[in-house]
Parts: sequence; C-alpha cells; structure tokens
Amino acid sequence: MKRIVLAGIIALFGVFATQTSFAQVQIGIRGGANWGFASKPEYLGSLTPNFHSSVGPTGAMFLDIPLSERVSFRPEVAYVQKGVAIKQGFDLNLGGFTLPLGATIAYQSQHIEVPLLFKVNLTDGAVQPYLIAGPAVSYAFDGRIRTRASALVTTRPFDVDVNYGGMLSRWDVGAVGGLGLSMDAGTGKFFIEGRYTQGFTRQVQVPVVNVNVRNRGVALSLGYSFPIGY
Repeated sequence: MKRIVLAGIIALFGVFATQTSFAQVQIGIRGGANWGFASKPEYLGSLTPNFHSSVGPTGAMFLDIPLSERVSFRPEVAYVQKGVAIKQGFDLNLGGFTLPLGATIAYQSQHIEVPLLFKVNLTDGAVQPYLIAGPAVSYAFDGRIRTRASALVTTRPFDVDVNYGGMLSRWDVGAVGGLGLSMDAGTGKFFIEGRYTQGFTRQVQVPVVNVNVRNRGVALSLGYSFPIGY
C-alpha cells in the first residue's frame, strides 16, 4: 500500500512538472515542528483526562505553480508526526517532604501527507506575505504509544507499537490553512510559515458509539524555494 501511494504522488508531481513552464515553476523544501492534538468527545467530560499537544517533526517537498500574478497552486509531499498526549500527576506526601509524581502517555503517528494548496501573495516586492489553504490527505505508515514517568527525574521513554486496522484509522482527510512570509534570496526565496490542519476523519472507529476523535495540528516551518532550471 505504501509503495502504491508513493508511486501515485511521484506521478502527480511529474504531470505538473512536465505540463507547466519550467521558467515559472518553483521547487522547494520546508521543515519544522508540528504540535499535534486531537478533539475530545464532549460526552466524555471529566471521565477522561484532558488532551494535550504532542510535539513532533514535519517536513515537505513542494512545487509552486503560478496560476496568475499572485495566485499559485502548491502541491506538497510531506512527512508529519501527529498525535496527542495525556498527562497525569499528583503529589506524594512523605512526612515533611512532598514528592511530585506524574506520567505522560503520548500517541504519536507518522504520516505521509499530500496537501493540495492554493497560495495567494498579498503584496508585491522583495518581502511578500501570503495565505495558503486547501485540502490534504494523509496515511499513517507507523505509530506508537510512548510513556514517560517522572518523579525527581524523568524516566526513559517506553514505546509500544500501534497496530492499525480495526478501531484505528490509517487515513485522514482534512483541510489546511495558514500564513507565511517569503523574502527574496538570490534566485530563490526564504520563507517562514505557520499553518493549522483540521482532520475530518474519525480516528477511532467503534461500533454503535460515535467516538468523535479527530486530528488537529499547528505547525511552524522554515523553507527555501527556487525556480526549476537554475
């Protein structure tokens, strides 16, 4: 399955690269951090701990294909770590000494994601703020549950692999929106970008009960793009 998905992505990039003028198309890379979290079903209320963000890496290769003077199409092939964390803690009273005890349990899933974005430059010039928005499809090729305990020190993480299929979904369909700032740098452009991703696919599939857990994420990236042919 992974090979089929990757082959389709490469073919998609090939079509865009061959059908668009090389003098206009830009190719780029970006990398940064993604703060993944998830929606919590309202009916669970106080029955379960609060969900916290789980920080992981993200990176992508992309094409920037002009459609007009300020609008371009930006398909990407990205790696992103999604997930969510649960943190619990309490103080243990040892006579005149209080020892804080706690544990963090994080679900971390490794995704290949394909955002199909539209980019709108808000101004002209050497420094350009821009907007991005569009749909995204991702596939979880690996996942783990990572547990850490803490007292006076934090223990080494203990990992358990996740078996997808059944209750846990590998696929996620969502939407991306964000802001960026690009700056001319020689023939190319440096940029900084922030984006928010909202997943629409329920990640936990349980018969009868509607478990409304969906991926969300806030990412911050730095990147560089340059025209093909330089």
